[in-house]
Amino acid sequence: MGSGGGALGLSSPLFANGHLSSSSNSTSLPLPVEDGNHLAMVKPSSSIVNLPHYKWRLLIAYDGTRYAGLLSLLFLIYGGEPPSRVAGLVAGECWLLGFLLRIPLLAASPSISGWQFQVSPPTIQCIVEKALIQITKLERECLHFVGASRTDTGVHAWGQVAHFITPFNYDSLETIHAALNGLLPSDIRVREISAATPEFHARFSAKSKVYHYKIYNDTIMDPFQRHYVYHSVYKLNTAAMREAAKMLIGKHDFSAFVNASRNDRVPDPVKTIFRFDVIEMGPLIQLEVEGSGFLYRQVRNMVALLIQIGKEAIPTEIVPKILATLDRRELAKYALSAPPHGLCLVSVKYNQEHLLLPSDCPTTSFGRHHTITKCKLPFY
Repeated sequence: MGSGGGALGLSSPLFANGHLSSSSNSTSLPLPVEDGNHLAMVKPSSSIVNLPHYKWRLLIAYDGTRYAGLLSLLFLIYGGEPPSRVAGLVAGECWLLGFLLRIPLLAASPSISGWQFQVSPPTIQCIVEKALIQITKLERECLHFVGASRTDTGVHAWGQVAHFITPFNYDSLETIHAALNGLLPSDIRVREISAATPEFHARFSAKSKVYHYKIYNDTIMDPFQRHYVYHSVYKLNTAAMREAAKMLIGKHDFSAFVNASRNDRVPDPVKTIFRFDVIEMGPLIQLEVEGSGFLYRQVRNMVALLIQIGKEAIPTEIVPKILATLDRRELAKYALSAPPHGLCLVSVKYNQEHLLLPSDCPTTSFGRHHTITKCKLPFY
């Protein structure tokens, strides 16, 4: 990575003066793009051939509430009713829902939004990409924007990681950082921007991911936590939940805990769970799970089973039996997916070498504080 006065390579839209650097990385080589579980190499567009390219890492937080589909909203309206009950309510009470939601029912869909790119209704990735396109003046294909985790509809994140590529360098990342957060809605924030080495990939370089699922276990729900915590009026046996969670730790085939994915990829069902903790904080129960990776809705399905065990509706011994079947239909006999609003992607972990900053790169931006040079209030 080169540096100097102004932006390097192409002129950055945020800096008027830029010039090419002889020490920069050339994009005459193919650029990496995501293709299923592999990196495919494709030729860059003609507009940036033989020009330098730079990779940037984003740390993003977002509130998934507004990006939830219809069924996720119904979980909140009907106080955590199971999906089968919600589906019946939708079928039998459409006129009531149309009044409560004050939206045309046909405009809402139960299986859209979340992180992965989708134009309508917009997803987190789509909104961030649009902001980057507006700032960098690059086409979407040139940005190669990739997120570490494809969080589902209605799921929150504090530590989502993503990367993108530009054919120009920045003297400072504070300006683009401020511009990004200025364009993004208030429920999506870029917490940090840093330069990344060419080898870094937000998704494929990830060593592990940490998710938290929060349950409010009391008779009356805290209204200030209703969008971020699942409410269980049943008194949960946390000791039984801990025992069951330990049975999920280790390397297993989690086929029994995966929902059918909407894309054509065939993911490897063998994953490793490094830890699965059940922590009590007053009426709040926090389930913390760290793993090498997770299948579609795997975390929510594991949580749903632990909740049923916590209710003492089923014994802890059911966990290895369900794992051994490799059949999602076996889990469905005992538990359905936990609602998404209690789940949060807390962090994505990488090997230290993947987090090293390239030489001669701008310093990492954590945002900047505003200062007042003189008092603007009149003295009395």
